[in-house]
Amino acid sequence: MMLTQEVKPLRVAILQSNYIPWKGYFDIINDVDLFVFYDDVQYTKNDWRNRNKVKISTGTNWLTVPVGPSRDRLICDVRITDQRWQKKHWETLWHCYGKAPFFSVHAPFFKDFYLSQSWTSLSELNQYLIKHISRKVLASETKFIDSREFMAEGSKQNRLLNILRKAGATQYISGPAAKNYIEEEQFISAGIELIWKDYSNYPEYPQFHPPFEHGVTILDLLFHTGPDAPYYIWGWRESGC
Repeated sequence: MMLTQEVKPLRVAILQSNYIPWKGYFDIINDVDLFVFYDDVQYTKNDWRNRNKVKISTGTNWLTVPVGPSRDRLICDVRITDQRWQKKHWETLWHCYGKAPFFSVHAPFFKDFYLSQSWTSLSELNQYLIKHISRKVLASETKFIDSREFMAEGSKQNRLLNILRKAGATQYISGPAAKNYIEEEQFISAGIELIWKDYSNYPEYPQFHPPFEHGVTILDLLFHTGPDAPYYIWGWRESGC
């Protein structure tokens, strides 16, 4: 009698790298076995690729990495030619969060990142920060890979499916915004289960300058909650709250 070996499900997410993303980005990372940085696609201006928000007394403020006005380039080809922003971003973080309970815990890493290193590639900068926060701060075991390693062909949804097939995915986790263009029947035909991420009902945490704002960089959460940060991203679901 021949025994059939059970195939272990492989959950995959594919997203463009963002600059110090919000907690929902890391929530998706925690949901999957493999996270694909999708940076060999068109760079979009005035998006999350090169900027994010911090909390200030009057609401929120943008932290933007200057990358020039050109639209005709891939994310992985976006260059940073002026490093003066690095000192400015560090000073802004210190000003906004210097008195937060756990700022001093994370300050050495971010001070080194902003003041001792020189970043010329937006994609490399983003991926470096995301991997560090995921692995070293949130203790995620998710594996990371760059989409360029798959040498995927096609465009738009067909290219996504190409990557998923090459990765051996059985489940694809997608943010809800993709409902505007994803055709679910194509995933069904490919034998890949499509799962929509739900970003609702995140619990609030102690945050400077009420009212509470969810849509800010994850650094806000890390500086305020320290080791409890995973609870406010995904742990609250596991606790049944």
